Amino acid sequence: QVQLVESGGGLVQAGGSLRLSCAASGRTVSSYSMAWFRQAPGKERVFVAFKSSDSSTSYANSVKGRFTISRDNAKNTVYLQMNSLKPEDTAVYYCAARNDPSYSIYYGNYDYWGQGTQVTVSS
Repeated sequence: QVQLVESGGGLVQAGGSLRLSCAASGRTVSSYSMAWFRQAPGKERVFVAFKSSDSSTSYANSVKGRFTISRDNAKNTVYLQMNSLKPEDTAVYYCAARNDPSYSIYYGNYDYWGQGTQVTVSS
């Protein structure tokens, strides 16, 4: 079992940057595949970024080139660096983990979730 706690959300102007953090406890993040999802008001939760236990990464087309997922094993933390933010990036962002190295964009394939952190991008 792993416990995930997100932080780093907030209000930012369009074109700005934020870095979200996902601190893990109970198990090292290096042992899990990690992902970020987001959910805008009235919308379904959608995939944003993925990082496997083997360090491979994948991104949703909507954020590719702007967002970067990374992992600091020493701090047992996963990050989502978000650059060139757009108003449509406004959502609650969730960190997720699963004990499987394979790639998945599907919400239901992840076993552990953080509480979410709000990101609001103003125009």
